[in-house]
Amino acid sequence: MADASSSLPHWLARGMADLFPAGDPSDPDQALDARLKAADKAGRPLRIKLGIDPTGSDIHLGHSILFRKLRAFQDAGHTAVLIIGDFTARIGDPTGKSATRVQLSKEQVEANATTYLRQLGQGQPKERALLDFETPGRLEVRRNSEWLEGLDLPQVIGLLGTATVGQMLAKDDFSKRYGSGTPIALHEFLYPLLQGYDSVAVEADVELGGTDQKFNVAMGRDLQRHFGKGTQFGLLLPILVGLDGVQKMSKSLGNTVGLEDDPLSMYSKLEKVGDGAINDYVTLLTDLDLNALPDNPREKQKAMALAVTASRHGIEAATKAQADAATLVGGAGDAAAEVPEASLAEVNFPAKAFYLLSAVGICASSSEARRQIQGGGVKLDGEKLSDPNQEFAGPDQLAGKVLQLGKKTFRRLVA
Repeated sequence: MADASSSLPHWLARGMADLFPAGDPSDPDQALDARLKAADKAGRPLRIKLGIDPTGSDIHLGHSILFRKLRAFQDAGHTAVLIIGDFTARIGDPTGKSATRVQLSKEQVEANATTYLRQLGQGQPKERALLDFETPGRLEVRRNSEWLEGLDLPQVIGLLGTATVGQMLAKDDFSKRYGSGTPIALHEFLYPLLQGYDSVAVEADVELGGTDQKFNVAMGRDLQRHFGKGTQFGLLLPILVGLDGVQKMSKSLGNTVGLEDDPLSMYSKLEKVGDGAINDYVTLLTDLDLNALPDNPREKQKAMALAVTASRHGIEAATKAQADAATLVGGAGDAAAEVPEASLAEVNFPAKAFYLLSAVGICASSSEARRQIQGGGVKLDGEKLSDPNQEFAGPDQLAGKVLQLGKKTFRRLVA
């Protein structure tokens, strides 16, 4: 995308994976730079659409890439149109899915939406929030039930008439499922059309999405044209690789960093990002100049981890987390380190080591705890635990000590 992005401001082009259309550089309908200049001349902020379906309750750093770009548009004076897909979430985006999604209730979706908005910064100062909820004119939060719930059957049939079965089966996910004989429910074909209609309803100039969303974003552009509206640009960003350095960041894969992770956990996880992914993390999650960072991968990891943690918790907390991580990984159970606490109140004593790890929430199960201890990945106040059956008589034996799993997870045990 070097040619398409060369004329764009740096804040916009940074990290961009795809931009379409990218035609006549002087045509505001074919070149985003021309659209930006035309809007500036007219004194009109662009309307930047980002749709999110609240099918879960947590946002991780992989999701934050799109919100960071949306915030960049806000800071440049444009209007972010954040669409809560409270209607489309009840269908479920088929993108990346090998089977039909379980449909959520309206109440489940609304509960998730509330937690999403809080994590994005609703009610917080804009300096600490992922999105600017404070500055007038910079953010519209819309729920697509506003316009989708009222569609009658003739309108739905009209929407269905704008696309063909061939077009739908050209979508990679549908194609794979059809080819393998995996069922595709008819309502799933509605999803790209309904989210595309969102672009018509909010009159989007630009829609943001991941590289896996190109089909859906293009559908919005097609429907705008069908309904006689101005057409949007699609600006796509990369999918962030998770902490394992292999697969995309996903809670189900256990390779995420959550927006609400405490400073020490966030820093410790990010400091261990693999060398192959570090440049992408710097580019997509920070404003650091990659060329100004040391070539040493270890120093680059630390700079990135500090910057990301500071963006969520402030530089003072991030610097403290960096110092605490160095102390704790070095093997000292420093009493001054600000380590997240884990209560021993619900632990049944006497307790064996493998049970303790699962009881305080460090491991998901006792079997996982056994594997971690046997693999040498667990320490108590810097001393390695080697026997899963080591027994602790009571909370007094553990209170105040730091339980460590690998180099990323620390918990101070409290009675």
